[in-house]
Amino acid sequence: METRILVLGNSVDRALYRPVDEWSRYFGDVPFDAVQMPQDEPTPPMDRYTHLLVTGSDASLTRPEPWFEREANVIREAAGHGLAILGSCFGHQMLAWALSGPQYVRSALTPEVGWIPVDILHPDPLFADCPNPWHSFAAHLDEVVSPPPPWRILAATPACPVQAMRYGDHPIWGIQPHPETTPQEAVLQMENGIAQYPEYTAAIRQAIEAPVRDDRVTPMLCKAFLGYDSR
Repeated sequence: METRILVLGNSVDRALYRPVDEWSRYFGDVPFDAVQMPQDEPTPPMDRYTHLLVTGSDASLTRPEPWFEREANVIREAAGHGLAILGSCFGHQMLAWALSGPQYVRSALTPEVGWIPVDILHPDPLFADCPNPWHSFAAHLDEVVSPPPPWRILAATPACPVQAMRYGDHPIWGIQPHPETTPQEAVLQMENGIAQYPEYTAAIRQAIEAPVRDDRVTPMLCKAFLGYDSR
């Protein structure tokens, strides 16, 4: 069976945010299929795939939507089939929600927006080629809190103690940042965010005006993730 990726796209407003496009440009020649979860598109059988990628979203797990539990079931099924799984931002939080429970996701005590330094606390093959710290774009109002075993926390920032995690020794990883988002895309998303979240206008403008710190780690992460043979 060749490597093949199923992407769970979680954008509610795809005119403003297209995470499937942002991630898939790093897949190279690896084939993939994408399912738009908020639009209730049907998911194919898991036995067609070796890898599952769960994207970010403009939705919030602290404000439940009917499609959240359907997505959680897909993640549980993929984990049961032994697929390698990677979740980013909302996808990172959804992994905790699906595999451990909704009580492990909360509104962030200190929301992060802009470019952040992610400190790797424990070595992991996913980050083998990444600098430490690695800088990336982040934009999140929610966060994973105290994930229970077998989750292991791999990376953190001062504002967010769970920037990356792994489900024991299983090939299941969550990362809170958006390394797939280019600086140009990040600025556009932040500009759109001012209208959507006016209470964060000052913080967003400060992030827009800050120097860009992007270590472009997505090719490294995708190489490590897609190189994992879940079979």
